[in-house]
Amino acid sequence: MHNFNLALAFSEQARQHPERLALAVAGREVSYGELARQVSLLAGFLKSRKRSGRIGVLGTRSLDAYVGILAACWSGCTYVPLNLKWPAQRLIALMALLELDALVVDETGAALLTAEILAAAPRDIVVPQSLALAPERPGQAISIRSGLTSDPMLAPAQLAPDQVGYVIFTSGTTGLPKGVMISAGSLAHYLDQTRPWTDYRPEDRLCETCDVTFDLSVHNLFLCLKAGASLHVMSELEMLAPARFIRAHAVTVWMSVPTVIGLIRKTGALKPGLFPSLRLSIFCGEPLPVQAAQAWLAATPNGVLENIYGPTEATVICMRQRLTDPPVVTQGRDILAIGRPYVTMEIALLDSSQQPVAPGIAGEIALCGPQVGIGYFGQPELTADRFREINGKRWYLTGDIGYRDQAGVYHHLGRADNQVKVKGNRIELEEVDAHLRRAAGVELIATVAWPTRHGSAEGLVSFVAGSTRTPEQIREAMAASLPRSMIPRAIHMLDSLPQNVNGKIDRRALIALLEEQATGHSPGGSDHLEAATSGGRAL
Repeated sequence: MHNFNLALAFSEQARQHPERLALAVAGREVSYGELARQVSLLAGFLKSRKRSGRIGVLGTRSLDAYVGILAACWSGCTYVPLNLKWPAQRLIALMALLELDALVVDETGAALLTAEILAAAPRDIVVPQSLALAPERPGQAISIRSGLTSDPMLAPAQLAPDQVGYVIFTSGTTGLPKGVMISAGSLAHYLDQTRPWTDYRPEDRLCETCDVTFDLSVHNLFLCLKAGASLHVMSELEMLAPARFIRAHAVTVWMSVPTVIGLIRKTGALKPGLFPSLRLSIFCGEPLPVQAAQAWLAATPNGVLENIYGPTEATVICMRQRLTDPPVVTQGRDILAIGRPYVTMEIALLDSSQQPVAPGIAGEIALCGPQVGIGYFGQPELTADRFREINGKRWYLTGDIGYRDQAGVYHHLGRADNQVKVKGNRIELEEVDAHLRRAAGVELIATVAWPTRHGSAEGLVSFVAGSTRTPEQIREAMAASLPRSMIPRAIHMLDSLPQNVNGKIDRRALIALLEEQATGHSPGGSDHLEAATSGGRAL
């Protein structure tokens, strides 16, 4: 039987090259040998506690979080990263649903362990050091990771390809996030398909920009350790000045959401030749404006740039498009195409009845192949709705809208749920954003439908950060190319746009700001919109 253990390649690198740098995080550098020692010790402890086979990791951007992830894999268990920014009631509900064997926490995660959360937590909790915690419930054991007395687990466990490798939660419409289950076999297949074009090498220095709750971290961690390279983890503070980090650490591989480009360009720091060490830059998670991509590539004179596409439900990435000259642009959107699929993945464009659309017509992107996930944890009805058997094959319906051009290249047109009705007119927010981006001359923009009553919005409201143009100038420019119904009735000029935990622009937070302004009430006790627009102008 093949060993599909996600930590196997890491264990082999640690055995062959123990002295190499594996992880640089929070000011500490950890070699492959030292990391493997810590991982195998924790894995031995976790194996002795195995019941459901699921290990929670309440931490991120820390050595403890990465040791927890790798130890869960090494022990033959499923790792489940839990978001540090979730409210207490969400953590409690999910821990009850997951029935975890153990919970590995870092210092930040330990600070969240109130008596209420401990009551819902698993029997075994592993903390980084002696901490003042709320009293554990009867039968619960809190162990210090460095003081574990279990025998180390000398080699990673053998796994079947269909065993769940990890569960990553994405936002859900029912109040609780959706736990996407990806098998060890699907991730192993993904790594095999991705290695040739990324070509990571032992001398590479990869930059980690994401929390472990975002599946880009799966790509970074496992491909890095498989290649014997080093992973350099950025703190949230360092993410505010990413250019400085790239240059200081001579980073060779960068992967992030496109918002980062806009943040650097806003400061005027993205100059040609700025990042001579970068050989590969990867962007995903949001539309990639062509001008932003070209500006980034000019800053990396020795590198190439890839725009990638792939939902969490299909194991990180399944399509990619390199930035070329001339670029492959999505018609009318000024964004880079999402390209062609991996050779082992099938792509279909479907109508509302799950029938193929005619060539050149937009439809819902559906994915089929070995990277398609198992489904949603504890949500069989949602799984049945999004993972469909069509003509004898299992497809994942992404909810994304796209089309295929005459050259066979795929283009992304936005989310089906970002199609809104404004006074009876159906509008795609991504199309409005494309014109807004052009009119404002910046990438940091977003449009929301607000207020919405009885399923239809009264109008559109846009937000812009870093533009030198006035709202009136932006609206006038948009009016030259859009019908009146698609022109925002208000444009708020902000100093910055809120981002979610994955670094994407947070539209929900923008709607919350509008709601707070409309009611004159802010949960934080201050007018967040007014604070956000200080130095700017709000309509």
